[in-house]
Amino acid sequence: MYTLAVRRDFIARHFLIGGDWGPENFPNSHHYVLELQLQGNELDQHGYLVDIVDVEKNLDEVTDYYKEQMLNEKPEFNGLNPSLENFARILATSLNQRIKAKNITTLKVVLWENDSAWASYMVQR
Repeated sequence: MYTLAVRRDFIARHFLIGGDWGPENFPNSHHYVLELQLQGNELDQHGYLVDIVDVEKNLDEVTDYYKEQMLNEKPEFNGLNPSLENFARILATSLNQRIKAKNITTLKVVLWENDSAWASYMVQR
């Protein structure tokens, strides 16, 4: 199985809801690092798993949408705690809808919130 990974970093703001999360209950920012991993069993006629230019374009569009924004104010977080886990799922779902390569079997987002904490979400295609 082949794997291609691309990273982007961005800063976004949020505050957690539904519990006593200490300072995280108040607006704060994180320097997120998103690693998108794409897997598949076969390469295309050019020897690529996927067109990396297309992947980077879609990844830039998705991260630009969240860059310097308050996650709590985005419609996809309506009624959701903007946790690292929920954010990883939302990012993976959005990227899965955008990236159309037919030979991709798995799409995974690993989202780092800081140097020691990350969450991931995987989509089987």
